[in-house]
Amino acid sequence: MLDRILIHRLAVFARHGVLPEEEALGQRFYLSLEARLDLGEAGRSDDIAGTVSYADLAALAHRIATERRFRLIEALAETIATEALDAFPMLQALTVRVDKPSAPVPLVLDGVAVEITRTRRD
Repeated sequence: MLDRILIHRLAVFARHGVLPEEEALGQRFYLSLEARLDLGEAGRSDDIAGTVSYADLAALAHRIATERRFRLIEALAETIATEALDAFPMLQALTVRVDKPSAPVPLVLDGVAVEITRTRRD
């Protein structure tokens, strides 16, 4: 059984989307991460060396979302998952959710989101 580090709704302003207006105007996105790893050693030792810093994990996701442009939020989520698994060897799996509350959909809705899970085996 693996433990979890949870990061809820990290807000970023970015220019992701298919439409030219999304690139020109930008909009807010929310990133949520669920990192799966064994936190037993960190819990017993009270030493950060036994875990993944949630600050570093959040910074990686923020950097990817704000320094690059993606047409699809699926591609944004995939890149965050892939790069986080590469950067943090202790991670066994990562779930990434990208919420797009202002998606240009001509219907009344709170927003759209994608959620993916990638494991070290993928």
